[in-house]
Amino acid sequence: MFQNLSDRLQAVFSKLTGRGVLTEADVDAAMREIRMALLEADVNFRTVKEFVARVRERSVGQDVMKSLTPGQMVVKIVLEELTALMGGTESRLVLSGRMPAIVMLVGLQGSGKTTAAAKLARLLQSQGRSPELVACDVYRPAAIDQLEALGAQLSVPVYRGSGTDAVAIAQAGVKDAVARMRDVVIVDTAGRLHVDEEMMAEAAAIRTAIRPDQVLMVVDAMTGQDAVNAADAFAERVDFDGVILTKLDGDARGGAALSIKAVTGRPIKFAGTGEKLDALEPFHPERMAKRILGMGDVVTLVEKAQQVAETADIADLEQRLKAGTFTLDDFLEQLRQVRKMGSLSDILAMVPGAGRLPKDATVDEGALARTEAIIQSMTPKEREKPSIISGSRRERIARGSGQSVYEVNQVLKRFSQMQKMIKQMQAAGGGGKKRRRGMPGLPNPF
Repeated sequence: MFQNLSDRLQAVFSKLTGRGVLTEADVDAAMREIRMALLEADVNFRTVKEFVARVRERSVGQDVMKSLTPGQMVVKIVLEELTALMGGTESRLVLSGRMPAIVMLVGLQGSGKTTAAAKLARLLQSQGRSPELVACDVYRPAAIDQLEALGAQLSVPVYRGSGTDAVAIAQAGVKDAVARMRDVVIVDTAGRLHVDEEMMAEAAAIRTAIRPDQVLMVVDAMTGQDAVNAADAFAERVDFDGVILTKLDGDARGGAALSIKAVTGRPIKFAGTGEKLDALEPFHPERMAKRILGMGDVVTLVEKAQQVAETADIADLEQRLKAGTFTLDDFLEQLRQVRKMGSLSDILAMVPGAGRLPKDATVDEGALARTEAIIQSMTPKEREKPSIISGSRRERIARGSGQSVYEVNQVLKRFSQMQKMIKQMQAAGGGGKKRRRGMPGLPNPF
């Protein structure tokens, strides 16, 4: 979503950091380009004006102008202001100690509200909670059916009630959660194609009746400033606590993410990063700002790796590495763990310096799948001892995996490189004497 904005900003910074001395004229030129980049990203124009003014004021200060690296100081200022623009710090979901805690979702039709409810339930499940979903969109039976289907995937109960009184259904849903001893209720309310008084009145009535701990507005990031305008209208009438920004993995310009906090005063609490039910994550302004500026997001990358890795598997792998018995089966398991972390494009976006790759470099999302197919086409003995794989065996593996002999050779070559690196690490006591140069065993994603 932020690729164009990221490219524009990095181009501006490359000019600034390449200069030994900065003048006010240099800063003014950079601010003009930043202003245009933000406007093209569909950021609210008032927000852009205030943002650029703050950055310029700080950038022409004596501490910046007289520093040894003024260009880098400007980059630091932009990072700080961009972080502040999106909320400054992570805004967590605040739930009370009552049973059950209640979260109410509001938003326009088509914003992904029903799916967001299920994703939030999945996230709360992973935190040890036992959520229940309540379907209050009485105007669209398909939305209720969709919520029930999503709830079934998660083994989460869904209360749909009867009749057309959304307020009564919400109240009955809370009572049902008490009877089932569920500790969180997520209420999915009705949406409309546009903001109207009837929808606002119903949402306000439900809020008064069930007194939710948190009211979250679900906003489609693909709709740009329309999403911000809708959020502003809801903020006045329903008074929500935060935003779930959906479809952040899309190809829109990203202005909604950069404008909502400044326009409505409400923080983004969660971001939807894909279609799967586990593709909802807490929104971290500083991490997002670093990704926009091409600095990567190592913390989120590590967190994703921790989520997919089992403690027992890590300990078992560590023992095999120490013993020097790392096999192709172990390599295959590591590839599967990487695939669980998401697409290669998303992973690459979190790696610092990835923005400096050639513009014509494209990510081959099928690289891991092809490598997995090749390894699975080997016999258990071949995976344990790749040195026995002769030319005829390579041809058989290629036919079995639907790949070429060349690709089979490349997989074996990368695995051999990984084994050599492991031996070097062992000889250096885990990297104490020799410099670690990365993980050459992974398939080339470009």
